[in-house]
Amino acid sequence: MNIVEIGEIINAGETSRVQFKKELKAKQADDLVAELVAMSNFEGGKILIGIEDKKGTVIGLGFDALEKANNYLFNWATNNIKPAVTIFTETVSIDGKFILVVTIPAGIDKPYCDKNMVYWIKSAANKRRVSPDELKRLYQSAGKLYADRQAIEDTSVSDVDLPLFRAFYQKRYHEEIETDEISRLMTNLRLIKDNKLTLAGALLFGKNTEVLLPDSQLSVIWFWGKEFITDDYRSSENMTGNLLQQYQTSVNFVFSILRKIQGEQSFNSLGIPEIPKLVFEEIIINALVHRDYFIHDSIKLFIFEDRIEITSPGKLPNNLSVEDIKRGIQRRSRNIVLTSYVSDVLPYRGIGSGILRSLQAYPHIDFENNTVAEYFKVTIYRPEIKQIIT
Repeated sequence: MNIVEIGEIINAGETSRVQFKKELKAKQADDLVAELVAMSNFEGGKILIGIEDKKGTVIGLGFDALEKANNYLFNWATNNIKPAVTIFTETVSIDGKFILVVTIPAGIDKPYCDKNMVYWIKSAANKRRVSPDELKRLYQSAGKLYADRQAIEDTSVSDVDLPLFRAFYQKRYHEEIETDEISRLMTNLRLIKDNKLTLAGALLFGKNTEVLLPDSQLSVIWFWGKEFITDDYRSSENMTGNLLQQYQTSVNFVFSILRKIQGEQSFNSLGIPEIPKLVFEEIIINALVHRDYFIHDSIKLFIFEDRIEITSPGKLPNNLSVEDIKRGIQRRSRNIVLTSYVSDVLPYRGIGSGILRSLQAYPHIDFENNTVAEYFKVTIYRPEIKQIIT
């Protein structure tokens, strides 16, 4: 790290990924360990020691202070955190004063906790204890826990849409099945656990899913203009049911309100939709399949005069970036049971390929992967009315 980079960090002030410390002493162990844990559990970060907190004034450290700070840091990172975290330190001179730059990468063995088994996470410029749901998501991000494998309380094989499951099984395995085999087969497929439907089982083959999984739905609001006004909209509807039902009702709803282009077609023709139907099919499927089901919220589909927004709970899985998915790059999903079988229920081909096909069909789409607020938003811009007419 050079002086220019250090200056940029100082001028940026205290952010969610940078902390300033005037000095480092043994009595600061608990606080510093909590900071290391929080950064490792989040996206990593930096700690600059020898700079006065918040003010950015360079105090500097002497040789003995630098040596002690290094010893403290590596000792705490190894012995006071479970599992141990990796850190890198570098001494940098600014105007003849030495500071210690500590780099904490995003952890690859999440979740991390301190010696008292307390889990910490970054929250803006601060750190806080991890909530139970956040802890599940940390385990999920490390591939140690999967939401779609969790058993749903107060469910049983009686909650299965038997014709839908039979159709799936015949299509996938080319075998007919008897009713008394359903529970055993779904258990083998990880769709039933301990005689209860798993999340994947309920989403794919459940009946009355709106009762079993009240948060797992798609909420649609059709606004009059271009602004989000909660008390003034054309219509509002919750698309409930299993994934197939949510997909069909939401795609049909959006497609029914899209403006149609007549072009050179005959007067009696249906017209060409302003945005290809494929775009909504692909993006809605990706939202349903890849959302974070440990976040108890619905998918939001907002229709404005100039755009359509689809917001999914949870950031992109497995460190995927927006650029990755725009290039069609795919990685293992957070919902591996769901993605294993959904292609036999829905026209699903994968998160990367679906986004790529949408962009090829209609390039006026933006993506936002918000890693702090934990959501992924797709904005599809509608053509202006005058463009449609011409």
